Amino acid sequence: MPDDTPHGEHEALQRLSAYYGIATEYSDIFGQRHVAPAANLVSLLTSFGVDPTMLPHESLQRAHAATWREHLTPVVAIDAESPRWLLRVRVPAAQAEAAWTVRAEDGTLHQGRLALHAVSELHRTEIDGVAWCERMVPVAVALPMGYHRLTVEGLAGETLVIAAPPHCYRPESLRGDARVWGPAVQLYALRSRRNWGIGDFGDLALLAQQAAQRGAGIIGLNPLHALFPHNPAHTSPYSPSSRMHLDVLYIDVEGVDEFRDCEAAQRLVQSPDFQARLAALREAPLVDYRGVAAAKFEVLELLYTHFRTQRDGAGAAAGSAFDAFRSGRGAPLRRHAVFEALQAHFFAEDESVWGWPVWPAAYQDPESDEVARFVETRLERIEYYEYLQWQAARQLERAGAQCEALGMAVGLYLDLAVSVDRAGSDAWSEQRLFVHGASVGAPPDEFNPNGQGWGLPPLRPDRLRQDGYRFFIETLRANMRGAGALRIDHVMGLMRLFWIPPDKTPQDGAYVHYALDEMLAVVAVESQRARCMVIGEDLGTVADEMRGALARFEVLSYRLVYFERHANGQFKAPAEYPRNALVAISTHDLATLAGWWSGHDLRLRLSLGLFPNQELFEKQLFDRAQERIRLLLAVQREGLLSADAVAHATGAQTLSTEVIAAIHAFVASTPAQVMMVQLEDALGMTEQANMPGTTDSHPNWRRKLSLDLREIASDEQTEVLCRTLAAIRPHPVLRSLPRRTVETLVPRATYRLQFHKDFDFDDAIAILPYLARLAAQHRMRADRRQR
Repeated sequence: MPDDTPHGEHEALQRLSAYYGIATEYSDIFGQRHVAPAANLVSLLTSFGVDPTMLPHESLQRAHAATWREHLTPVVAIDAESPRWLLRVRVPAAQAEAAWTVRAEDGTLHQGRLALHAVSELHRTEIDGVAWCERMVPVAVALPMGYHRLTVEGLAGETLVIAAPPHCYRPESLRGDARVWGPAVQLYALRSRRNWGIGDFGDLALLAQQAAQRGAGIIGLNPLHALFPHNPAHTSPYSPSSRMHLDVLYIDVEGVDEFRDCEAAQRLVQSPDFQARLAALREAPLVDYRGVAAAKFEVLELLYTHFRTQRDGAGAAAGSAFDAFRSGRGAPLRRHAVFEALQAHFFAEDESVWGWPVWPAAYQDPESDEVARFVETRLERIEYYEYLQWQAARQLERAGAQCEALGMAVGLYLDLAVSVDRAGSDAWSEQRLFVHGASVGAPPDEFNPNGQGWGLPPLRPDRLRQDGYRFFIETLRANMRGAGALRIDHVMGLMRLFWIPPDKTPQDGAYVHYALDEMLAVVAVESQRARCMVIGEDLGTVADEMRGALARFEVLSYRLVYFERHANGQFKAPAEYPRNALVAISTHDLATLAGWWSGHDLRLRLSLGLFPNQELFEKQLFDRAQERIRLLLAVQREGLLSADAVAHATGAQTLSTEVIAAIHAFVASTPAQVMMVQLEDALGMTEQANMPGTTDSHPNWRRKLSLDLREIASDEQTEVLCRTLAAIRPHPVLRSLPRRTVETLVPRATYRLQFHKDFDFDDAIAILPYLARLAAQHRMRADRRQR
């Protein structure tokens, strides 16, 4: 529809957009107002199934007619145990009452009657000569936390009743004034002398051991979502194939149970050629994803074959555990494995096949007969991909259990990406829920003057509701499993997402709204059930409504020192930070502390063409010099740096250990419950993990840490930093743990380790899972002897 449409149709277009939750205008971070052109609104409406050839008033009439056919709202969010709550119904105007039934999640039935004429009409229409009206009627029944189903006699459909707890989960150890700190790490970036060129779940277990010994109570990780095994060069964890499954490249291959018994795998790995490959992968400064994938999958294939040959004999227990895993993960796991098998099949035939949108048409539908026949003939191959997910899940869960055993207050802190890659498993499996034309992004801001287009498909808010948030619930459960905390990337997406129309730029985007109260209710239910704290990444412009909702449900805010400043540019004092927050200096998308201090990030962005003009670069370079001084003065005001130290640091291009520790002490002094420390900052690295706005021109998601885990454990600068943080934020659990008696330290059996130059303490820690299993077998044999 052109922008010179008659006024009536223009108004209808505005109302039609509002009906589907599309905001027709917004203000960016600079306060500039953006009004969406009619053509862009029509394009976004097409994503909702609106016929672009129809006039807006005709589409609006059709939409309203569909609404009146929906007698019951698909979802309502209420407070758990509230004795009375409101329900929206559409009923014949003459009807005075109606019987309702609620089937609670545990199967309990509740029944009552709606007094329809006791409340006023909200709207009225006529359908087939009968007057119908919309009312908000009270329902008098208290429901426990969870998901319940309501029906009304004589009305079509049912309502999902989400009974939300008062707030999200918070560990008992973080009640009161307790605060924790811990390292934030890109798992792939971890170096060790035992990994295969990429940080893995074995390294994570070792990091947990080292961090806990230094007083950390939390370990933050990048998203561990499943990527694309056929294309290891697709490295962004924020553009995954599936948010419900894991990246199998993080499997510690030698930590897989079958590796101990598989002679073929051991011979291959111990061969000189393979060891040379591993050495080269470890030494590379950037993760060689193709090389890592080739090495790991070569051995994992052997381990799966060994598992299959043993599952009916010596490996019967493992086979039963695998079957239980598959049963527990259900249809989503099978669908993901089918996707992986199909993609591998078509990619083997043609390496230009980048995802399901370019598969033969018959296979693009997960429910097609062709897909069913493929499954029947490829069961072993599909099971292989399920096996990989099983191994990844087991190792991640062991790492989480180790954090708990070490007494960490929170443990693993995982990250949920905002969406998925349109070519991947989730988008194929849940095609009805995803919009496959529009993409998610962000409007212009200080760091991205042209806005951002992430190329990720958004979820349709109307269909999420119609589906009872099933997919959202499954996604949360998958990511909270084994986690002590979950970060929701771009948490504003629970309220609104910035949609970019097909073939358009971020300047053409508009916000699309979601049902915030319902989505937060789901988050709160799942948080309490998983005993998983929730952090909302709320950087940038956040609506007051969103701030209030996050505060109500006790979702921790996400505060970065770089952005916590007053209007005059002064950095906020620690006391000005909120308590219900996670605080950090930086994050993966921003400059490291050393890079920020030296201005390396600005020069790099200039060289990559990310500044629209030289003037903006020069302005930000000048501003950075002032920001450095302001930060030093803020730290000095807290008594953490002397005047001499400030004067010396002002002219320095690199940060001393003293200043690094003082800046982190400044952050640690805030009342925020959680503080994360980027390992890159602890090590003084200048390069950041990701440079937004780039793909191949910057090694995003590939750079390793400058030191390996063993070297980090003995690094003086890291040791000083950890001592500083542990003094300011003593671990809330370790601080109150009773001392163990001498008797508990005396073992009933021993396992002798001989240390030498090729086997040290770190190597001993790495085999702890094996020793734990050995101890369990010893106990079982002892129990059998006693019986």
